[in-house]
Amino acid sequence: MKPLSLADQLFLWMEKRQQPMHVGGLHLLSFPEDAGPNYVTDLAEYMSSFQQPEYPFNQRLRTRFGRYYWDEDPQFDLEHHFRHSALPKPGRIRELLSLISVKHGALMDRERPMWECHLIEGLQSRQFAMYFKVHHCLLDGVAAMRMAMRLYSEDPTTMNYPPVWAMPKPKRRKVQEQGVQLASNDFVSSLATVAGEAGKQISTIPTLVKEVRHALKQARNNPDYVSAFQAPDSLLNTRITGSRRFAAQSYPIERFKKIGAASGSTLNDVVMAVCGSALRKYLQSQNALPTKPLIAMVPMSMRRDDSDTGNQVAMILASLATHIPDPEKRLESIKRSILESKNRYTQMSLEEAVNYTALTLAPAALNMVTGVSSKLNAFNVVISNVPGPKKELYLNGARLDGMYPVSIPIDRIALNITMFSYVDQLEFGFTACRRSLPSMQRLLDYVEDGIVELEQAVGILPAPKAPRRKAKSNVVT
Repeated sequence: MKPLSLADQLFLWMEKRQQPMHVGGLHLLSFPEDAGPNYVTDLAEYMSSFQQPEYPFNQRLRTRFGRYYWDEDPQFDLEHHFRHSALPKPGRIRELLSLISVKHGALMDRERPMWECHLIEGLQSRQFAMYFKVHHCLLDGVAAMRMAMRLYSEDPTTMNYPPVWAMPKPKRRKVQEQGVQLASNDFVSSLATVAGEAGKQISTIPTLVKEVRHALKQARNNPDYVSAFQAPDSLLNTRITGSRRFAAQSYPIERFKKIGAASGSTLNDVVMAVCGSALRKYLQSQNALPTKPLIAMVPMSMRRDDSDTGNQVAMILASLATHIPDPEKRLESIKRSILESKNRYTQMSLEEAVNYTALTLAPAALNMVTGVSSKLNAFNVVISNVPGPKKELYLNGARLDGMYPVSIPIDRIALNITMFSYVDQLEFGFTACRRSLPSMQRLLDYVEDGIVELEQAVGILPAPKAPRRKAKSNVVT
C-alpha cells in the first residue's frame, strides 16, 4: 500500500457534504464527418470493453491507524465509473451545463477508486460531450490535464484508442526547469502544500525570516504589495452549500494577446484584468461591490518533472483593482501587483518558495479548514490558468472542440475561475455555489464586456461614442 502525503490527505479532511473536493473537466467533441447515428453508442460499447484499469485508476482508499493509503481495488466494477447518458431535448449547451452542475455537486464514493467518466450524447449540431471527475487527493490541475490528454491523438485517422483508464502509465522522464512557472493548478492544491510542507527544511529559515521582515516593511510602504488578510469581505466570501452552478465559454486567445502587445502586458496580466472587470460588473449588479479591491489567489506550478499524480503547488496573491473604474488604469494596477508578488519568489529556491507560502498563508488555511473567523479573508476568489495543448486533438476521429475546467468552491470562497488554453482558444470555466452567488452565469457576458473595454482602452477598437445630449426645448408638453 502507498501512503498519501499530508498534502493529499488534506483534501479528504476538508471534504464535507457542502464542500466536495473533486475536480473535473467538460470536453465538447464533434462527430466525424462519416459518423452514423449510432456513433456515440458504438463508442460507449468500445470504451466499456476495457474492464481492467491501469494505475492510478485501480486504486482505492484504505485507512490504517488514522492514515490514508492507496491500495489496488480487488473488486473493481467499471459500471460505477464509466457511464453513458443522453441529454433531454432540445439538447442545448444550457441543458449540458445544468447536467454537469448537478453531477459536480455529488460526493464521490470513498469505497471505490475516486474517478468517473461520463459520455453524453443528445447535443445539437452533431456534437457529444465527455465529463471527467476525479478526487483532488489523487490529481492536481496539471496532473489531471496531462492524464486527460493521454485520451486523445493529434492524428484524426487514429482509431481504437483505449480509454484513459486503460492506458499504461508512461515512463517518467526528468524535466529540467529553472525558476517558478506561473499559472497552473487549482487553489486547494496550494492549501495542501501549506499543510504538507510547513516545518520542512530547516535550512530555509534564514531566508524566510528575511522575507517576512521585508514583507512587513512592504505592507506598510508599498501600495502594490498584497498581504494575507488584506482582502475585503464580499459576496464571494460566504458560507456555501453543496449545490453547484457551472458556466463555460470559449474566447479567442488572440484577443488577449493583442491587448497585451498594445499595453506591454503579459497574457496573464490581461486575463486577470478581464476577470477583475467581470467581477466588478457582477458585484455592481448585485449592489455588493466592496470599496477595497478584491484579492485573487493565483496558483503557481512548482512541478519540476512530468509526473501526473499528487499536488505540487504554491501561490501568489494579487489585487484585481476592482475599485478602479478606468479599465486601463485597472490593468496597470494589476500588472504592478502581480509583478511585485512574483518578484518575491525570484531569489528563492523551490523549498524556500513553498515554505514561504506555507508560513504566510498558514493562518488563512487554518481559518478555511476550521472556520474560526469568517471575517479573515486571505483572498476573495481563485483564478487559475492551466496551459493546454496547442494542436487540435481527436478521439477516434471525433474532433475535440473545447475543454472546460470544472473546479472546487469551498466555504467562504464561493467562486473558482479556471481556464484552459486549447489551440487558439481560452476556455473559461466558472464553478460556484448556486445559492451563494445568484445569476452567476452573467459572468460570461461580463468577461466579453471586459475584453471589449480593454480593446477600446488600448486602441484596438474605436472608443464608444458619448451619448448625445438632448437639446433644451422651450416648448411645454
